Amino acid sequence: MAYFTDIVHFHWIINGEQGEIDQKELIDLEYRLRPRITRFILNRLGFECCEDFNCFHFEIDMVRREIRISDKTPQEFAQLLCVDFNQEIGTNCC
Repeated sequence: MAYFTDIVHFHWIINGEQGEIDQKELIDLEYRLRPRITRFILNRLGFECCEDFNCFHFEIDMVRREIRISDKTPQEFAQLLCVDFNQEIGTNCC
């Protein structure tokens, strides 16, 4: 059985016109997203998907107020996750 260390990668997209975003707000958002995304991955892929969550990359777009599966996530996993991702996580993120 794989051991998950909860190392999901986030890439933040912030528009320079937004002014300064409160760093505490971003940290709070990230800590709220991590357990939701972890549960989502485990529900869709189970424990056999990879050795840890290191292969999963997400883009948090503060301009569009959404989160997307990054192209850096292996295609085989991204295809399995994308089915319900926008409905459950993507458009309800921020």
